Amino acid sequence: MTTTPDADSSVVLWRPTGPEELELVEASGWSAWPPRLPDQPIFYPVLNEDYAVRIARDWNVKASGVGHVTRFSVRRSFLERFDVQQVGGRSILEYWIPAERLDELNADLVGPITLVSTFRRDEASGEITEFREERPAPSARGRGR
Repeated sequence: MTTTPDADSSVVLWRPTGPEELELVEASGWSAWPPRLPDQPIFYPVLNEDYAVRIARDWNVKASGVGHVTRFSVRRSFLERFDVQQVGGRSILEYWIPAERLDELNADLVGPITLVSTFRRDEASGEITEFREERPAPSARGRGR
């Protein structure tokens, strides 16, 4: 049996974030991405966890000492307005959402934004360690949206 996806089904996306952006997401009750800064005209969610991990671990930790990976779902009907961008190898895929459309994306979130992992550099050894802990906790996910 073949099924056709419902136009309002959701798509799981990933976002590597630094500490400031994650604080703003948490302050929203895990329900919205904060507005872009003036020098950030595009919001870049990615299509797979591996790519998000590479950015959080390799870029965010270097820039701010910590990198986070978040997961969230968006209504497919919103994402259909944008093309998937391949920005490297076959698995380096992301959406380019203009900053002025971020409120629309937030309105089309399905459930909370979830922190799935954090990367930190050990000051003594210099090694980067991953900590996995989902926030908000799974029991809190039914609240809100």
